Amino acid sequence: MTDISGIDPYTGKVQTVSFAGGTPVSAIFEGGEADCYLAPGLVDIQVNGYAGFDLNSGKLEPETVSSLARAMLAHGVTSFLPTVITASEADIVQALSAIRSAVDSDMIVRNMVAGIHVEGPFISPEDGPRGAHPREHVRAPDVEEVRRWLVTSGGLVSMVTLSPHWPETDAFIHAVVEMGITIAIGHTDATPEQVHAAAAAGASLSTHLGNGAAAMLPRHPNFIWAQLVDERLTAALIGDGHHLPADTLKAMLRAKGLESSVLVSDVASLGGLKPGLYTQAIGGQVELTADGRLGIAGTPYLAGAARNLNEGIVSTMGLTGLSLGDVFRLATENPGRFAKGRGKLAVGKRADIVRFRINPGQSSLEIVDVWLNGAKVVG
Repeated sequence: MTDISGIDPYTGKVQTVSFAGGTPVSAIFEGGEADCYLAPGLVDIQVNGYAGFDLNSGKLEPETVSSLARAMLAHGVTSFLPTVITASEADIVQALSAIRSAVDSDMIVRNMVAGIHVEGPFISPEDGPRGAHPREHVRAPDVEEVRRWLVTSGGLVSMVTLSPHWPETDAFIHAVVEMGITIAIGHTDATPEQVHAAAAAGASLSTHLGNGAAAMLPRHPNFIWAQLVDERLTAALIGDGHHLPADTLKAMLRAKGLESSVLVSDVASLGGLKPGLYTQAIGGQVELTADGRLGIAGTPYLAGAARNLNEGIVSTMGLTGLSLGDVFRLATENPGRFAKGRGKLAVGKRADIVRFRINPGQSSLEIVDVWLNGAKVVG
């Protein structure tokens, strides 16, 4: 049995947690000695890559997934949804197969991967809402293609992002939700009526709300207002300081409420690398700056996200003035509702635990140590 102590970021009190490797947490009680915080591991439901490891290269290998998982662990992420974006069905299937192989062969990956997020290909084909997704592979929703994804992935596909502007979207959502898959709305130019119809059909999440959208929208009505007001939709938000300005992020959090909001990184393979110019298969020549902005070189347009969820927590606190406890819920318990109920430190739950410090002036939490399903993997 292992006992570890730390400051609870939600209460500010020192707590001690007891657990054994591979078994649920057996006890949590106040008291002990601590010079750092203790909390559930972070849960990121939108990860495209990190530290040079790319899930969307078109030739994904299981070893890349394993390396990516360990890179995420070093930053306190204990559960994530590998995210595969719009591509040909052959490329999507290849990526799903590689992720499944990594899950089957690597205990760390098996413990971390709570599902797979397929972002697309059923999105808007229009410039702006399509973002960096390749237009030639955008296509209408197809239930049978999703069934094929499930077979290839061994049931791991757990989330699909789509635009609800397509005809027959409602029937598609009904069918896919019946398979146990979360439907998220994103990369869309749908009407408010189509957004509300999708939520009525079973959509329950907005993918990086406020991004994957046209630069110019009607003042009102538009699909952002519709998603903010629809109580059936939880809002996933990128809090890196580049995708949403401070006022926008604060307004969205106030509109949805903290219980219906989630932080995601949407981090790409260039995250964690040195600033500079890079050539990407998706996006062409892009520039990563020292402040973590990833943009298409020579333009004002973003080319993805480069900050991990750990950094997103610190950035969101600075942008919004929210407390550590409030922001931590946005990156643990709330996304955990879309990741097998993870992200909550409680008796009977998995011992996915991170201890960390907050150092003034630093852009990320200092990770002291990490336990994954009761086994110490960092520190």
